[in-house]
Amino acid sequence: MDLITYETIYEFLRKEKYEAEIQKLPSTFFNDIINYLKEKKSILEAQKSQDSIFSKEYEKTGKQIQNIRKIIQDVYDRRENKIIQLALFTSKTGVNIDSVNLLKEEEEMYLSLVRILKIYREGILENLLALRNPHVIETKDIKKENKEDTKLVKFLYPVPKFMGEDLNIYGPFNFEDVANLPPKVAQLLINKRRAREIKS
Repeated sequence: MDLITYETIYEFLRKEKYEAEIQKLPSTFFNDIINYLKEKKSILEAQKSQDSIFSKEYEKTGKQIQNIRKIIQDVYDRRENKIIQLALFTSKTGVNIDSVNLLKEEEEMYLSLVRILKIYREGILENLLALRNPHVIETKDIKKENKEDTKLVKFLYPVPKFMGEDLNIYGPFNFEDVANLPPKVAQLLINKRRAREIKS
């Protein structure tokens, strides 16, 4: 990617603001932002130590840093809201969205939200509809149940990070990776011809 500038960051905000879908960001976005702000702060410190003739430049740089911080927060807030809406959609429909436009940390946020929303939807709503009192199963209890039985598989294709029916997150896996997975998760991958079982 080209060197990040005030204009490119503002353009990210403009796209995020006017497009309904979450927008594609460079995979290095967070590091780029940190480096950009560090550079601006270095310039500000250098201007501060100069003679008063540079006071206008000092004020201008300080104002620009404030504006950039506001833009970054706005970009984050808008993306966060879209991720929450995506997680709500997935928790209600069971349809996982294509996470290609999410950064690594954002994908983890999305999957964590889906897991939590599913746990509470099943524990509260589904029990109510079945005329039972709400009962929320803790995540640690789900993990404990799923450790009892696993199936060894070898991956035939790369598989991105995904959430299983047990609400746990698996992957990502590369071609020829080997993993012990819960039977239902393993069987789903086998049925989709993404992996094959390794018999002991």
